[in-house]
Amino acid sequence: MNQPMTLTLAQKAGPKLSLAVGGLILAVLLAMPLLHLLPAESALHVSAYSLTLAGKILCYCIVALALDLVWGYAGLLSLGHGLFFALGGYAMGMHLMRESAGDGLPAFMTFLSWTELPWYWYGTSSFLWSMCLVVLAPGLLALVFGFFAFRSRIKGVYFSIITQALTFAGMLLFFRNETGFGGNNGFTNFRSLLGFDITAPGTRAVLFLCTVLLLAGSLYLGFRLARSKFGRVLTALRDAENRLMFCGYDPRGYKLFIWVLSAVLCGLAGALYVPLVGIINPSEMSPTNSIEAAVWVALGGRGTLIGPLLGAGLVNGMKSWFTVAFPEYWLFALGALFILVTLYLPKGVIGLIKKDKDQ
Repeated sequence: MNQPMTLTLAQKAGPKLSLAVGGLILAVLLAMPLLHLLPAESALHVSAYSLTLAGKILCYCIVALALDLVWGYAGLLSLGHGLFFALGGYAMGMHLMRESAGDGLPAFMTFLSWTELPWYWYGTSSFLWSMCLVVLAPGLLALVFGFFAFRSRIKGVYFSIITQALTFAGMLLFFRNETGFGGNNGFTNFRSLLGFDITAPGTRAVLFLCTVLLLAGSLYLGFRLARSKFGRVLTALRDAENRLMFCGYDPRGYKLFIWVLSAVLCGLAGALYVPLVGIINPSEMSPTNSIEAAVWVALGGRGTLIGPLLGAGLVNGMKSWFTVAFPEYWLFALGALFILVTLYLPKGVIGLIKKDKDQ
């Protein structure tokens, strides 16, 4: 059984070099919100567009890391992580809509002639309860789904298809106006968060900083899990589940724990994504988004933790350029990228770096 590739790379590169590169990247990310607060005339000023784009990519990096925990370590290819991401975003969006509406109903409910809030909106005016929903909504759904799926020993391509069907069903449900989530328009036109103007440079800087800290905390948690006995059991589960069961381990509990943890991380990423970007709608639950997340992990190198972050950054950077220069060709480029990675980079970019070090 091979040890996690991240540990192998760290051993080859040396802990000092790894810490130096990681510290440099972290310092740059922490400096960006401070530079955003500089006057616009300053040469070092980071624009609102650049900070928002970087924050959005960091949120996607958290999703990639969460998917790597279940796919790279437990061998469960999920094509439904976009659902967990969107649920966390909608939970935060409900609070933002309530705060914007004050004592009245959210604007879309007034437009649809609703006279009172649905029961599941109660308490969303409280930031603390909304944050609980950010964790509980994706976490409980993952817990219920995972309990039945793993008890039935669903795995492989069947698990991928079912998770894709789950997110597609969620998207269709949230598209309906009568469900009380804004229909195809979703939630937008947010005004404030905890009383602060959501478009103010200071608020945007704090949100970006929270995203950086969440990514750093998620990465630290991932490394701790990978180095622990739990991580080794997950790797064994991925490589030889039947042998693991023969040794007396019950894989269901391990799968369920990492599955729920991954869903919660996606929900937290979605909760930060919404105030940063300013909108959430059912298109975030599109199966295409979940497939893109799998591309991020495959490109960077699954089972490495660092690789998916690189993959998410590269793919979303390309997407930002393609959708401006050649918007109609982006999906073709994404498909070609996935094919090339599958054929020529089975271990992703991290695997290519490892190959160069071995030569």
